[in-house]
Amino acid sequence: MIDYTPNGFIYKDMKIIGIVFTVSLSVMITLSFSLIESNNKNIHGQLSIEGFNQAADKDQIQPCSSNPFYWQYKGKPLMLLSGTWQDNLFNHPAGLAGHLDLLVSVGGNYVRNTMSHRNKGNLFAWERNEGGLFNLDSFNNEYWQRFQNFLDLCYQRDIIVQIEIWDPWDHYENHQSFGGWSHHPFNPVNNINYTTIESGLPAEINYAPRGEPTDHKFFRTVPALDNNVLVLKYQTAFVDKMLSVSLHYPNVLYCMNNESGERIEWSDYWADYLQAQAGKAGIRINIAEMRRNEDVRAKDHNIVYENPRRYTFLDISQNNAWHGLGQGHYDNIMYVREYIAGQPRPVNNIKNYGAARHGEEESVARYCRIVFAGCASARFHRPHPLEEPEAHESATDTGLGLSPRAQAVIRSMRLVTDELDLITCEPKNDLLFGREENEAYLLTDAGKRYAIYFPQNAGDGTVMVDLADKKGQLQLRWLPVSEGKWQEESLFLQGGEKVKITKPDEGHWVALIQ
Repeated sequence: MIDYTPNGFIYKDMKIIGIVFTVSLSVMITLSFSLIESNNKNIHGQLSIEGFNQAADKDQIQPCSSNPFYWQYKGKPLMLLSGTWQDNLFNHPAGLAGHLDLLVSVGGNYVRNTMSHRNKGNLFAWERNEGGLFNLDSFNNEYWQRFQNFLDLCYQRDIIVQIEIWDPWDHYENHQSFGGWSHHPFNPVNNINYTTIESGLPAEINYAPRGEPTDHKFFRTVPALDNNVLVLKYQTAFVDKMLSVSLHYPNVLYCMNNESGERIEWSDYWADYLQAQAGKAGIRINIAEMRRNEDVRAKDHNIVYENPRRYTFLDISQNNAWHGLGQGHYDNIMYVREYIAGQPRPVNNIKNYGAARHGEEESVARYCRIVFAGCASARFHRPHPLEEPEAHESATDTGLGLSPRAQAVIRSMRLVTDELDLITCEPKNDLLFGREENEAYLLTDAGKRYAIYFPQNAGDGTVMVDLADKKGQLQLRWLPVSEGKWQEESLFLQGGEKVKITKPDEGHWVALIQ
């Protein structure tokens, strides 16, 4: 028994039995629709909800109507902040509720979820026969129950879930315990449904995902490429099954791939397919495509930027790896914002890598710059290669996850963004003078408040702030980012002119002037 109603749906005994939407003036509109068995093994079934409801739509996660560089949920603008210990959280049920509670307690409201099966204790989406081979015509109900349970937990906590449907690390060379093509159910040697000759798929892939298209036939099945009807049928069944669960939740975003370098026709096909299926269900969803190329100014990124109808938000996570460093990291984000200024939409960062990419302090600085560059989301990457539940609060060189250091940074960025009016927020470094490269970054809500981030060991920590449009006496408060708590003492400034600001020490600091 599930006794709440995400997106207006009523659940009981794992069957949807009705739908009720509440609109203004206490008007109740009741719609009827076909019963859906959430644990049905008929993998070719379609969600069948008719009609589109404005009252339900206003509570969906969607670009903010007043400032589409940010998100809104349940009608209110919000900044998405996170750090978690795994990518495929649904497939790690042990301690999951506590992990999400900890995330919320430090100001987090956002998680990543690849549909992966790569770690110890993970389940695969399909059943196996006695010989260990998968049957792509029969789903593993426990896998999908884990997925629904995970979405339940996130919905109850107002956590936004960003799903990545296809993760290349599940389809190429071996990756962790069960990731990679040698383990994958779609590999012809691992299932009873087709052979290598019948499917055209390889039995072996011994190279890693790349930033350019490969010859991997799994990613060429769509009509615009190889039109592999046999394999596409099973890929479509997997997506349909996922949607039969996820479309009932208003807190879900969809990203077609994790850092893909494959042909854009593959991504375009699935983006259009998801939009069509959601449209049939009377639901409006938001879709992105994450490219593997770390140069976010490259052509394959621009193709996504130029297609706002298909890709209603962006994810530029690869900017948070090797290519994005210091001032250049911020400038890349500014490039993206300017590129899409004519049709603005949220710019997400579901991955911010750890110390292996330029050191831990740069990882912290990237996280803060993401926020101060006006992006819609930031998340610390997982502590790869850890797989045991005891690693919930661990950090590695790959990512800070939800470690104590990450918790403090998340809490700090939440304290800052809670002070600002996101509806009018924008980065405004042109209000800073005497600024050295990477020394300080300013975010303001139309001049009502000014937040300035100072990275560690950047410049001499002193800048001039143009407060000409802010008259009278102003308050200055300091936030040490690595502590996650405002300092008790505050200073007072005189507005109406340029004012010198010097951070207290060489660490990561935020100044708030109001």
